[in-house]
Amino acid sequence: MGIKGLQGFVARVCPDACRTVDLREMAEKHRINHPDLPPVIVVDAMCCVRYWYTPESWVCGGQWREYLANLEDFIKAFMAAGIQLVFYFDGVVEEKKRDEWIKRRLKNNKDIARIFHFIKTHRKQPGREMFIVPSALPTFTRFALKSLGQKTVCTLQEADFEVAAYGLQHNCIGILGQDSDYLIYNTCPYFSIEKLRLDRLVTVMYSREDLCRALGLSLTHLPLFACLLGNDVVPESLLEGFWHKCLVTSPHKNNSYNRRTNVLLAVANYISKVPCSYSSLKHLEEMLPLGSDKTLLHRGVESYLLPGQQSPWIPRNITNCRMFPLEQQTAALCQDKEIFQLAKEQHIRSENYTIFNILSNGEIECSNSLEDECDTEIPGQALIYRPARQHIYSVLLESGKGGACPLVKEWFVYFGNPLQQPELIQPVQPSILGGTPNLKTLWFAKGPDMEKQRYNTFLACFHVQDGMEELQALEAPVAAFCCLLTYLMMQVSTLSLEDLNAFVALILCLKGKSAAQLAALQLAQVDSRAVHLGAVFVRGLTTLLMANSACGFPFRMDDLMPWEVFDGKLFQEKYQQSHRGYSLEELLEGNESLYTPFQNLKSFICKACMAKKRTIQSRPRGSGFITGTQQREFNPRFQQTHRSSFVPPYHNQMRGFLWRNPQPQGKK
Repeated sequence: MGIKGLQGFVARVCPDACRTVDLREMAEKHRINHPDLPPVIVVDAMCCVRYWYTPESWVCGGQWREYLANLEDFIKAFMAAGIQLVFYFDGVVEEKKRDEWIKRRLKNNKDIARIFHFIKTHRKQPGREMFIVPSALPTFTRFALKSLGQKTVCTLQEADFEVAAYGLQHNCIGILGQDSDYLIYNTCPYFSIEKLRLDRLVTVMYSREDLCRALGLSLTHLPLFACLLGNDVVPESLLEGFWHKCLVTSPHKNNSYNRRTNVLLAVANYISKVPCSYSSLKHLEEMLPLGSDKTLLHRGVESYLLPGQQSPWIPRNITNCRMFPLEQQTAALCQDKEIFQLAKEQHIRSENYTIFNILSNGEIECSNSLEDECDTEIPGQALIYRPARQHIYSVLLESGKGGACPLVKEWFVYFGNPLQQPELIQPVQPSILGGTPNLKTLWFAKGPDMEKQRYNTFLACFHVQDGMEELQALEAPVAAFCCLLTYLMMQVSTLSLEDLNAFVALILCLKGKSAAQLAALQLAQVDSRAVHLGAVFVRGLTTLLMANSACGFPFRMDDLMPWEVFDGKLFQEKYQQSHRGYSLEELLEGNESLYTPFQNLKSFICKACMAKKRTIQSRPRGSGFITGTQQREFNPRFQQTHRSSFVPPYHNQMRGFLWRNPQPQGKK
């Protein structure tokens, strides 16, 4: 999370530490000095996603094709300058950061409530000052960059440490991010993503050396300086008394500065007079009200030491625990070394999704989604997809194979969950004839029968295994879309025929539309329920990623990406048209070739739901938004699309559209 106020302090009080730099020139200098090493910038991607997401629409579920085009442009700008990029993503939430994670999630809940209030009041998207990233944006960014040929790393510990270590070890020309911790690590230069001008490859470089000069410190003081200001290890609440003491004795107090700025100057002044030694650190630990844990400062300073680095504040014989990532500090749930190693390697290479976290320590989390807490008809996405996750946990942890199956700890954000502790979730075996295949078999066995078993196990996690033959006849992205939509219609009884029509029209009309065409689509107004459903659907795609990773990749991960099957504005348009009773002709944009595929996909979903005793009813909301029940006259020619319940005229005609060879996708 960085050090509160430090970034702003540097900009206001130490302008000499903020240098405008031309990245092309820096790359050229690097080539001259290191002819055998290409210039590389290591990117803290989690800091960057909100700057990369520039599409105008952000509340409707994401403009994924536009976003993918943006990322491609970003990469091309650096490639044109001969600069290679390496992208790092947080792969875990470390235990020491859990409280801060929870605090941010609860704050985000309030922000999201304000966004929905605005949408219901004004029927439009709020301004950028209320912007939050679309649900699951960091997850899909990771796969997007990988699909664009970039080196993408998912970390085994907090990303800032691994980013700083990579930058130092690989002699990178710099780190691109927006986290003041990069001012503290003794690593390569730190560049601002916020100040980056992509067209000119110019940005601001924050100089540690100039910051130290302004504060009267040396580089070795910076880790202690960070700890005494409050960071991920040392809570600010323990430091108030110390700050007061520093302020009283500081010669730098300036009434034109805010209190935080004066605290920063006062702490720097205090540290500058302390000898750099372990005994000085111990004295500070005795002086601070650290309670029972007198090693907080020690651990805080140590957390900034990169591999091979020493500090005068810490004796040489003490091991740095940061060198030992999460899975080595705890006993892994998965005892099979071959499975565990493969999951770990795939995790680091950004090839799987969340399953390493489950296999290593049985704990996963999911951040906020753009869900309306006032809409009691639609459960939180965390609850909608929990039955599917329980099946995935069972596949991974092999419940039912004898012995007690461990519970999985879930930190999932949804309305009514105070996040005071993780929810303990029981794995549940999916319904598969002959039982769930052994995980080793699923992951390592070869041959067409095994491909079929992977596909079947994946579908069973979403209760649609009976439709395997029909789904295999479709293009993979459409099959995955139908799998997810069928599951959603089964799980949420308040979803209507109009909702189903909107989703099916979306997948059919999206095909062939370019990012530019989708960007040009204008919405007269925004419906809050469609915003909610868009977020729920996109979170469902991450559940598909998890199931695909667990089942040995019956699909290519690229086929499960939102830019293949979803667009926020297009869904809004189809949702509003469907609920206002537009004809099928209008819904499908006058494209008669889509009528039969529309009926076939819809028939498949309705038939699967009816087999589970779920009849999908018509419930048009007209222009009423949220609670409206107005209906407009239906065109009799297309009335079947809108009848009160849909009896599928099912004749196994799935092969008529988006057909492919009816075999499971090859293993990834």
